[in-house]
Amino acid sequence: MTLTPPPALTLADTGTAVPAVEDLAALTRPDFPLLAQTACLGQPLIYLDYAATSQKPRQVLEALQQYYGHDNANVHRGAHQLSARATDGFEAARAKVAAFVGAAGPREIVFTRNASEAINLVARTWGEANLRAGDEVLLTVMEHHSNLVPWQLLAARTGCVLRHAGVSESGELDLEDWKAKLNERTKLVSVVQVSNTLGCLNPIETLVPLAHAAGALVLVDACQSLPHQPVDVARLGCDFLVGSSHKLCGPTGMGFLWAREEILEAMPPFLGGGEMIQDVFLDGSTWADLPHKFEAGTPAIGEAIGMGAAIDYLQALGMERIHAWEQQLTRRLFTRLQAIEGVHILGPTPDQQPDRAALAAFHVDGLHANDIAALLDSAGICIRSGHHCTQPLHRHYGLAGTARASLGFTTTPEEIDRFAEELESSIGFLREHA
Repeated sequence: MTLTPPPALTLADTGTAVPAVEDLAALTRPDFPLLAQTACLGQPLIYLDYAATSQKPRQVLEALQQYYGHDNANVHRGAHQLSARATDGFEAARAKVAAFVGAAGPREIVFTRNASEAINLVARTWGEANLRAGDEVLLTVMEHHSNLVPWQLLAARTGCVLRHAGVSESGELDLEDWKAKLNERTKLVSVVQVSNTLGCLNPIETLVPLAHAAGALVLVDACQSLPHQPVDVARLGCDFLVGSSHKLCGPTGMGFLWAREEILEAMPPFLGGGEMIQDVFLDGSTWADLPHKFEAGTPAIGEAIGMGAAIDYLQALGMERIHAWEQQLTRRLFTRLQAIEGVHILGPTPDQQPDRAALAAFHVDGLHANDIAALLDSAGICIRSGHHCTQPLHRHYGLAGTARASLGFTTTPEEIDRFAEELESSIGFLREHA
């Protein structure tokens, strides 16, 4: 993939020009203090768990320090200068999120604690207002628990029916099965854009017009796509999209819901309390304008500002350039893993799907994923083991869990090589002592 150099860009507050280079790790590693530490026995720390949470550049850490050290106040409520500065920073972050996902404007961005809360918000408001017994919600077996459990709770409350499309032999969405389960009773399609276990990129732009033709709205879980490739809601054509700050190099405790303005206008509030009201009387209340009617109580102000700083950082790098670099890393990861006897990777290969995620969830013949992860940790290498909040998908494959190495733009080729070497050594050790 050939990249066209973007206009002159600088990483947030560094004044350093961002060259059109492929090796983004060399460019960005100095900004990530955590990655400079050593692990057990003085070995360099290798972090390969980006699908669980991202590391934070110093620009984000400094934005948090700036807010709490200089601007700390509640937003929207005070006339004093601290409140004005806090409000400006908070609402500027909302505008950055809107631009990042291609929203029509900041009114379409609702801040939540995380993407899980954003999905619950849609289920509790739009879902309860629009779904009745016999209506259907179409999901997939690859969904994260956060895109399964809220709909299960909704089904218990309303009597709506959940249906689940399967996966193909290559570990991608079974599109024919999905089409077969889409029908006139389907009112909502909720689907992950990139699977955190299979790594597959689902064809959202194909699914949306089919769903709309059947009369259904579409929610996209973009937690695993937003940090790694361009995401534009207008291009996708979806109706709802959720994201999470901590996957985007931002703080924890912050996420967002994007939805088309007319849908948000028609939805009832999610939680009641301060901030989400216009007028309160003893016998009733009226609601604030969008998006504030969905944001009850004091929000995570510093975390929102930190997320805004993270988005500044990602956009300075360029999402196309991040994706291109991570594609190279993914091919190296698969090449190294496929050369190890007994390793089986879930999901499509980079040859089958070049735009797949920069992660590999795998199992090893006769060995437990937790044992593998523990030995790698002793060598200073951080990966994930378990079901990755996709238990139904693991049951589909007859697995209790897998090990997962997931990459970010700060990952180096040398780290992938060392991971593969230590993995092969760990497998040999475990087999020898079985």
